Amino acid sequence: MSSTHAIRERLRDAGASFAANDNIAEYLLPGDIDVIQAEVEQHVQAVLEALVIDTSRDHNTKATAKRVARMYVREVFAGRFEPAPEVTDFPSLNELYTLGPIAVRSTCSHHLVPMTGRMWVGVVPGEKVIGISKFVRLANWIMSRPHIQEEAAVMLADELERRILPKGLAVIVRAQHQCMIWRGVRETDTIMITSIMRGAFRDDRTLRSEFMALIKDQP
Repeated sequence: MSSTHAIRERLRDAGASFAANDNIAEYLLPGDIDVIQAEVEQHVQAVLEALVIDTSRDHNTKATAKRVARMYVREVFAGRFEPAPEVTDFPSLNELYTLGPIAVRSTCSHHLVPMTGRMWVGVVPGEKVIGISKFVRLANWIMSRPHIQEEAAVMLADELERRILPKGLAVIVRAQHQCMIWRGVRETDTIMITSIMRGAFRDDRTLRSEFMALIKDQP
């Protein structure tokens, strides 16, 4: 059976990046996910012990390490380990369309606490379009990794641009960060907005205004 050390060496030998928001699915072998999860569980257990929590007698935390490991590997950071979702494209229409709000669920890579919000996408199609559910699947795949919001929005825009080759692409993300709410300054009302305008949306002020007007009344 492999080990996380062997996985890291495999990535280094391939010259692959494995930063927090990278996807490493193509370098994983069968069984590697189980290995990663088992090692995460060991280290989470060590954190609980370092916090002087008696998990052997505290029924509330007895299985916490196992639950946290599964949550990290199979759910909130699944976008690091799973391959990209399949996306089918269709013949294009030559009209602006928008999607949103799409739920954003990610994790701050600085403190490993949630950042949640909503996202809107605007597209002026090029030669092809994809089904609207695929925007959600791609967003979930990109966002299910430790991130900072600015990089997450750029990565999603890059992925969409690569997939659909649009004449114009707009991505707006509005999110709250638990690293500000739960700790630190403990500010509960601040929302961070990231706006990416490419192609026709960047060059045509009228088109950009139309997109903003279309999403203005959405919740």
